Amino acid sequence: MNQPKHIAIIMDGNGRWAKKRFLPRFVGHQKGLKAVKKVVSHCAELGIESLTLFAFSTENWKRPQDEVSKLMGLFLTALQSEVGKLHKNNVKLTVIGDQTPFSDEIKRHIVEAEKLTENNSGLKLNIAANYGGRWDVLQAVKAWQKLNSNRSIDDLTEEDISEMLSLAGQSEPDLLIRTGGEQRISNFLIWQMAYAEFYFTDELWPDFNEKSIDLAIRSFSNRERRFGKTSEQVSNDSD
Repeated sequence: MNQPKHIAIIMDGNGRWAKKRFLPRFVGHQKGLKAVKKVVSHCAELGIESLTLFAFSTENWKRPQDEVSKLMGLFLTALQSEVGKLHKNNVKLTVIGDQTPFSDEIKRHIVEAEKLTENNSGLKLNIAANYGGRWDVLQAVKAWQKLNSNRSIDDLTEEDISEMLSLAGQSEPDLLIRTGGEQRISNFLIWQMAYAEFYFTDELWPDFNEKSIDLAIRSFSNRERRFGKTSEQVSNDSD
Protein backbone atom coordinates (compact mmCIF):
# COMPACT_ATOMS: atom_id res chain seq x y z
CA MET A 1 0.00 0.00 0.00
CA ASN A 2 1.30 3.42 -0.99
CA GLN A 3 1.73 5.50 2.15
CA PRO A 4 2.65 9.17 2.64
CA LYS A 5 6.16 10.24 3.57
CA HIS A 6 4.93 13.20 5.60
CA ILE A 7 1.67 13.44 7.54
CA ALA A 8 0.41 16.70 9.02
CA ILE A 9 -2.42 16.70 11.55
CA ILE A 10 -4.72 19.41 12.89
CA MET A 11 -5.70 17.91 16.23
CA ASP A 12 -9.19 19.33 16.72
CA GLY A 13 -11.95 18.42 19.16
CA ASN A 14 -10.39 18.20 22.63
CA GLY A 15 -12.78 20.74 24.13
CA ARG A 16 -15.86 19.23 22.50
CA TRP A 17 -14.80 15.76 23.63
CA ALA A 18 -14.73 17.00 27.23
CA LYS A 19 -17.97 18.97 26.90
CA LYS A 20 -19.84 15.88 25.66
CA ARG A 21 -18.81 14.18 28.90
CA PHE A 22 -19.60 17.20 31.11
CA LEU A 23 -15.92 17.57 31.94
CA PRO A 24 -13.66 20.67 31.99
CA ARG A 25 -12.11 21.47 28.61
CA PHE A 26 -8.63 20.86 30.00
CA VAL A 27 -9.47 17.20 30.61
CA GLY A 28 -9.97 16.94 26.85
CA HIS A 29 -6.50 18.38 26.27
CA GLN A 30 -5.01 15.85 28.69
CA LYS A 31 -6.79 13.05 26.88
CA GLY A 32 -5.58 14.52 23.60
CA LEU A 33 -1.97 14.16 24.73
CA LYS A 34 -2.55 10.42 25.12
CA ALA A 35 -3.78 10.33 21.52
CA VAL A 36 -0.59 12.11 20.45
CA LYS A 37 1.51 9.35 22.04
CA LYS A 38 -0.45 6.64 20.20
CA VAL A 39 -0.17 8.39 16.83
CA VAL A 40 3.53 9.19 17.17
CA SER A 41 4.33 5.60 18.13
CA HIS A 42 2.26 4.15 15.28
CA CYS A 43 3.72 6.48 12.64
CA ALA A 44 7.22 5.51 13.79
CA GLU A 45 6.30 1.82 13.48
CA LEU A 46 4.89 2.39 9.97
CA GLY A 47 8.08 4.05 8.80
CA ILE A 48 6.54 7.47 8.17
CA GLU A 49 9.39 9.94 7.58
CA SER A 50 7.82 13.08 9.08
CA LEU A 51 4.84 13.84 11.31
CA THR A 52 3.83 17.45 11.97
CA LEU A 53 1.25 18.14 14.69
CA PHE A 54 -0.57 21.46 15.03
CA ALA A 55 -0.51 21.88 18.80
CA PHE A 56 -1.08 25.61 19.29
CA SER A 57 -1.75 28.27 16.66
CA THR A 58 -0.97 31.96 16.79
CA GLU A 59 -4.74 32.51 17.04
CA ASN A 60 -5.11 30.27 20.12
CA TRP A 61 -3.87 33.07 22.39
CA LYS A 62 -7.39 34.50 22.02
CA ARG A 63 -8.81 31.66 24.13
CA PRO A 64 -9.64 32.21 27.83
CA GLN A 65 -6.47 32.99 29.77
CA ASP A 66 -7.00 30.09 32.16
CA GLU A 67 -7.16 27.61 29.28
CA VAL A 68 -4.07 29.10 27.61
CA SER A 69 -2.15 28.90 30.90
CA LYS A 70 -3.08 25.26 31.35
CA LEU A 71 -2.13 24.46 27.75
CA MET A 72 1.30 26.00 28.31
CA GLY A 73 1.63 23.92 31.47
CA LEU A 74 0.68 20.76 29.57
CA PHE A 75 3.21 21.60 26.87
CA LEU A 76 5.94 22.00 29.50
CA THR A 77 4.97 18.75 31.21
CA ALA A 78 5.12 16.90 27.91
CA LEU A 79 8.57 18.31 27.18
CA GLN A 80 9.76 17.20 30.60
CA SER A 81 8.25 13.71 30.59
CA GLU A 82 8.15 12.52 26.98
CA VAL A 83 11.38 13.65 25.33
CA GLY A 84 13.43 10.86 26.91
CA LYS A 85 11.03 8.30 25.46
CA LEU A 86 11.21 9.92 22.04
CA HIS A 87 14.99 9.81 22.17
CA LYS A 88 14.97 6.17 23.20
CA ASN A 89 12.83 5.40 20.15
CA ASN A 90 15.14 7.29 17.76
CA VAL A 91 12.63 10.13 17.13
CA LYS A 92 13.97 13.55 16.16
CA LEU A 93 11.94 16.36 17.74
CA THR A 94 11.64 19.86 16.29
CA VAL A 95 9.38 22.63 17.59
CA ILE A 96 8.30 25.10 14.90
CA GLY A 97 6.64 28.46 15.42
CA ASP A 98 7.36 31.80 17.06
CA GLN A 99 8.75 30.96 20.49
CA THR A 100 9.01 34.59 21.63
CA PRO A 101 5.92 34.54 23.92
CA PHE A 102 6.89 31.29 25.69
CA SER A 103 8.29 31.30 29.21
CA ASP A 104 12.05 30.96 29.66
CA GLU A 105 11.48 27.51 31.15
CA ILE A 106 9.59 26.28 28.08
CA LYS A 107 12.22 27.75 25.76
CA ARG A 108 14.99 26.04 27.71
CA HIS A 109 13.28 22.66 27.53
CA ILE A 110 12.69 23.07 23.79
CA VAL A 111 16.39 23.72 23.23
CA GLU A 112 17.35 20.74 25.40
CA ALA A 113 14.85 18.43 23.67
CA GLU A 114 15.99 19.39 20.18
CA LYS A 115 19.65 19.04 21.17
CA LEU A 116 19.09 15.61 22.72
CA THR A 117 17.32 14.20 19.66
CA GLU A 118 19.03 16.09 16.83
CA ASN A 119 21.07 13.12 15.60
CA ASN A 120 18.24 10.58 15.71
CA SER A 121 17.49 8.98 12.35
CA GLY A 122 13.93 7.74 12.84
CA LEU A 123 10.64 9.62 12.66
CA LYS A 124 10.96 13.40 12.36
CA LEU A 125 8.35 14.75 14.80
CA ASN A 126 7.51 18.42 14.32
CA ILE A 127 5.39 20.17 16.93
CA ALA A 128 3.82 23.39 15.65
CA ALA A 129 3.45 25.62 18.72
CA ASN A 130 2.46 29.29 18.36
CA TYR A 131 2.66 28.58 14.66
CA GLY A 132 0.88 30.25 11.77
CA GLY A 133 1.35 29.60 8.06
CA ARG A 134 1.35 33.29 7.17
CA TRP A 135 3.92 33.95 9.89
CA ASP A 136 6.06 31.16 8.44
CA VAL A 137 6.08 32.66 4.95
CA LEU A 138 6.75 36.15 6.31
CA GLN A 139 9.66 35.05 8.47
CA ALA A 140 11.09 33.11 5.52
CA VAL A 141 11.09 36.21 3.32
CA LYS A 142 12.66 38.29 6.10
CA ALA A 143 15.33 35.63 6.68
CA TRP A 144 16.19 35.57 2.97
CA GLN A 145 16.40 39.35 2.84
CA LYS A 146 18.65 39.43 5.89
CA LEU A 147 21.04 36.97 4.26
CA ASN A 148 20.87 38.72 0.88
CA SER A 149 20.77 42.41 1.79
CA ASN A 150 22.73 43.34 -1.33
CA ARG A 151 20.28 41.61 -3.69
CA SER A 152 17.02 42.80 -5.22
CA ILE A 153 13.73 41.35 -4.00
CA ASP A 154 13.17 40.46 -7.66
CA ASP A 155 15.81 37.76 -7.21
CA LEU A 156 13.68 35.96 -4.63
CA THR A 157 12.36 32.61 -5.90
CA GLU A 158 9.91 30.00 -4.64
CA GLU A 159 12.87 27.73 -3.92
CA ASP A 160 14.46 30.45 -1.78
CA ILE A 161 11.32 30.74 0.34
CA SER A 162 11.00 26.96 0.70
CA GLU A 163 14.58 26.78 1.99
CA MET A 164 13.80 29.35 4.71
CA LEU A 165 10.53 27.85 5.96
CA SER A 166 10.24 26.08 9.31
CA LEU A 167 10.21 22.62 7.73
CA ALA A 168 13.08 23.22 5.30
CA GLY A 169 14.98 20.04 4.61
CA GLN A 170 11.95 17.78 5.02
CA SER A 171 9.57 16.62 2.33
CA GLU A 172 6.35 18.60 2.07
CA PRO A 173 3.27 17.00 3.66
CA ASP A 174 1.61 14.43 1.41
CA LEU A 175 -1.41 14.02 3.67
CA LEU A 176 -3.23 16.48 5.93
CA ILE A 177 -5.57 15.00 8.51
CA ARG A 178 -8.03 17.15 10.43
CA THR A 179 -10.16 15.68 13.18
CA GLY A 180 -13.30 17.15 14.72
CA GLY A 181 -15.42 17.61 11.59
CA GLU A 182 -14.14 21.02 10.43
CA GLN A 183 -12.95 21.23 6.83
CA ARG A 184 -10.36 23.99 6.64
CA ILE A 185 -6.60 24.28 7.17
CA SER A 186 -6.74 27.18 9.69
CA ASN A 187 -3.48 28.88 8.67
CA PHE A 188 -1.47 25.65 8.99
CA LEU A 189 1.48 25.06 6.63
CA ILE A 190 -0.22 27.07 3.90
CA TRP A 191 2.87 27.09 1.66
CA GLN A 192 3.93 23.51 2.23
CA MET A 193 0.51 21.94 1.61
CA ALA A 194 0.05 23.16 -1.95
CA TYR A 195 -0.24 19.57 -3.20
CA ALA A 196 -1.24 17.69 -0.03
CA GLU A 197 -4.20 15.34 0.01
CA PHE A 198 -6.81 16.33 2.62
CA TYR A 199 -8.55 13.86 4.91
CA PHE A 200 -11.30 15.15 7.19
CA THR A 201 -12.96 13.08 9.89
CA ASP A 202 -15.71 13.77 12.43
CA GLU A 203 -13.75 11.79 15.02
CA LEU A 204 -12.66 14.01 17.89
CA TRP A 205 -8.94 14.09 18.54
CA PRO A 206 -8.93 12.28 21.93
CA ASP A 207 -10.61 9.31 20.20
CA PHE A 208 -8.10 9.24 17.35
CA ASN A 209 -5.88 6.15 17.43
CA GLU A 210 -3.82 3.69 15.41
CA LYS A 211 -6.85 2.44 13.47
CA SER A 212 -7.76 6.03 12.62
CA ILE A 213 -4.31 6.63 11.12
CA ASP A 214 -4.58 3.41 9.11
CA LEU A 215 -7.94 4.52 7.66
CA ALA A 216 -6.50 7.90 6.64
CA ILE A 217 -3.50 6.25 4.98
CA ARG A 218 -5.76 3.80 3.18
CA SER A 219 -7.78 6.72 1.81
CA PHE A 220 -4.55 8.40 0.71
CA SER A 221 -3.30 5.27 -1.04
CA ASN A 222 -6.46 5.12 -3.16
CA ARG A 223 -6.04 8.61 -4.55
CA GLU A 224 -4.35 9.54 -7.81
CA ARG A 225 -1.81 12.31 -7.33
CA ARG A 226 -1.30 14.07 -10.66
CA PHE A 227 0.61 17.28 -9.75
CA GLY A 228 -0.80 19.02 -12.81
CA LYS A 229 -0.40 16.05 -15.17
CA THR A 230 -3.16 14.02 -16.80
CA SER A 231 -4.15 10.57 -15.57
CA GLU A 232 -2.59 9.09 -18.68
CA GLN A 233 0.75 10.76 -17.98
CA VAL A 234 0.74 9.55 -14.38
CA SER A 235 -0.04 6.03 -15.57
CA ASN A 236 2.82 6.14 -18.09
CA ASP A 237 5.23 7.47 -15.46
CA SER A 238 4.47 4.51 -13.20
CA ASP A 239 4.97 1.90 -15.95
